[in-house]
This record gives sequence, C-alpha cells and structure tokens, in this order.
Amino acid sequence: MKRIPPVVYYTVLRLLTFAVPLTILLLLGIEPWIATVLAALIGLSVSYIFLQRPREAVSRDLYQLRHGSKEAAEDESAEDAVSDAAASDTATRTER
Repeated sequence: MKRIPPVVYYTVLRLLTFAVPLTILLLLGIEPWIATVLAALIGLSVSYIFLQRPREAVSRDLYQLRHGSKEAAEDESAEDAVSDAAASDTATRTER
C-alpha cells in the first residue's frame, strides 16, 4: 500500500477542520458570513493545536525539496573539480 504524501494528508485535515465547523454552524442557522468567519477561526485554532506532526512533516518535505540532498551537492562539486582540472590542463597545453 502506498503511503499518502504528507502534503495531501495535511491539506485534507485542514479542509476538514474548516468544513466540519462550517457545516455545523450553518445547520444551526447562523448567518453564512458569520459562520464562515467562525469556522475559519475554529479551523485555524484546531489545526494549530492538534496538527503539529503533519505540519512538521510537510515542512520537512518542503525543506528537502528546496535544499536537495547533500549527495547532489557533493556530486556537483566533484563535477566542478573535474571541469576545472580539464580547463587548467587545456590552458597549460596552449601556453607551451
């Protein structure tokens, strides 16, 4: 079974923390714009308190996507070293 990506999991939970209170408030007969504002505040509060782990998982994944792995950086520096060595070797041959 495939693992659900943290971004999808967190997004669904955040939508539920807004949709469920909104539905309840609308069923209670509260004005739609007031119900929307209250549902947004309730959803924000609930997600901040109870969704710390999914939020951190999304943050970790975004950080890894942005900064990549160290292997890629080492790979690039190795390639740079080879191309610099080839360039300096070519420069020495043309001076002779």
